[in-house]
Amino acid sequence: MTVARFGFAGPAVAAAAVLWSATLPSAPLGTHGRTWASAGLGVCAIVAARASGMNRTELGLDPTRVPSGLRWGGAVAAAVLGGYAIALSAPAVRGRIADSAGAGRDDFWTWITLHIPVGTVLAEELLFRGLLTPLVSPAVHATAFGLWHVRPAMIAGDSIAGTVAATGLSALGFDWLRRRSGSVLAPALAHLAINAGGAAAVRLVATRRGASMS
Repeated sequence: MTVARFGFAGPAVAAAAVLWSATLPSAPLGTHGRTWASAGLGVCAIVAARASGMNRTELGLDPTRVPSGLRWGGAVAAAVLGGYAIALSAPAVRGRIADSAGAGRDDFWTWITLHIPVGTVLAEELLFRGLLTPLVSPAVHATAFGLWHVRPAMIAGDSIAGTVAATGLSALGFDWLRRRSGSVLAPALAHLAINAGGAAAVRLVATRRGASMS
């Protein structure tokens, strides 16, 4: 079993990931630099795991599990996007979204085509659902994922406690999808739908508000 062979490394990997996120410099690297650094970390983690003896099935990268990943991930992604559509039909929700931070960001297209899929989804799914899921318990996994977001929350000016709680809870869902489907593709699709769908919802509301005021 993976845990029997490599379980001792799980907490160390989780701690190293949190430390890396907390100490990665933001100003010198910039947004693009952090995106590529995060993606590189995820890829390097998988390469190192393979070199240590973990196989593709253990890492959620077995090609034979792709159909399962598509089914589970696609179903959750569709539900998430449907939820966004329903939420946007409520005037009160649209008002809160329009007033949210980032509603008028100029780098929207770069954000949803590069930073979210590469710097967030690819990086985090390879590192957490690919490597950590088979090595640690869901509780440890969720704690590490929540703490991984402390520095980004500080940079964005978001509530640290709220961010840690929300991302920790989301990690439990992502971890369950990974275990149930046997593929990192399932949580990756759900993760992409949540982040990119949320960004698109904010953009849509902001655009409509701007058009109505012109």
